[in-house]
Amino acid sequence: MVSFAQVGNDLYTGKRSIDFIGRQKTWYAVSAVLIVLALVGIFARGLNFGIEFRGGSEFRVSQVANTAGYEDKARTAVGSAGIPGNVVVTLIGGNTVRVQTEAADAKNEAAKESLATAFGVGANSISASLIGPSWGASVSTKAIQALVVFLILVALVMAAYFRTWKMAVAGLVALLHDLIITVGIYALFGFEITPSSMIGFLTILGYSLYDTVVVFDKVRENTAEAFSNRRMTYTQAANLAVNQTLVRSVNTTVVALLPIAAILVVGITLLGPGTLLDLSLALFVGIGVGAYSSIFIATPLLVDLRRGEPAVKELDRAAERVQTKETVRIGAGLQVPTAVDEQLQVTPASAGEDESTRTASGREVHKWAASGPRNQPKRAPKSKR
Repeated sequence: MVSFAQVGNDLYTGKRSIDFIGRQKTWYAVSAVLIVLALVGIFARGLNFGIEFRGGSEFRVSQVANTAGYEDKARTAVGSAGIPGNVVVTLIGGNTVRVQTEAADAKNEAAKESLATAFGVGANSISASLIGPSWGASVSTKAIQALVVFLILVALVMAAYFRTWKMAVAGLVALLHDLIITVGIYALFGFEITPSSMIGFLTILGYSLYDTVVVFDKVRENTAEAFSNRRMTYTQAANLAVNQTLVRSVNTTVVALLPIAAILVVGITLLGPGTLLDLSLALFVGIGVGAYSSIFIATPLLVDLRRGEPAVKELDRAAERVQTKETVRIGAGLQVPTAVDEQLQVTPASAGEDESTRTASGREVHKWAASGPRNQPKRAPKSKR
């Protein structure tokens, strides 16, 4: 059985290759379906904003000895206190009941007494807090402002670093892709959005950007070499870069998700709703989506954006001519000398192998044989009779 490390080495050297760029329509279709579902969740079902955004009263009943039927007890107690509207009841840490209602400052004391009686606890075991909707509106405004500033700075930095605005556009599209799908998952499953979730959303944008920049840096390195020696097309060089960084992206994602998954499990099973659970949930969903976009969306989109450039077209024509000459020489049975190159490797296709399976990468490169009699293989002299 081939090890994961061997697969990664084969992807880097070009012995194995996954055609990420050639299948971009498939990846686009998958993302389009996910985005449509996300938008349906956002606009049809709506987002479940926490009390910090919508405003209201929150009661916490601690040291509850018997939590059986806690939801019905809490709703009955709040209703008897004269607080109307939707009541959200959750269990935190196994013995604390959290009750969220509409703003009812004047009826807080009555609600506390009813809850104390319903759960059989003392009055000092119940805490009450009132959150106004203006605070949530302020948090939302600041979050949107932070997002806009972040995207502008990202676009400027990427355009300056990679010296092309098309990489910046591809990176921003990948970021928006991650944000829409992550928020859509929250809407579809009814997860509560809290200030901690907003922090998580902004954090995953940074992670997604980091992963995309690493892939783009390898793309720039490979395509610069391709423009220099004209042995590979722009698409081939970009696809090679994704293959070379694939294992690194997978490893980074798994290493990041494992501790977050552990926190998520502990939060769901033991701690209950709270800052830790909200933050870990946003990170878990967003990092997974960000890894997908860095591999399957960002680089294919970059190639599509640059495909029509005159320099890229000229590179593709030159590389195809060189590869065609090489194929003819191999078909004629001529020996092709090899040498060490700084970046790319091209191995001849074996008999019966389609030209599309030709691999390219690594540090060894088969030099293209120059035309002319001096490069023809020498034949052994005929013996004199």
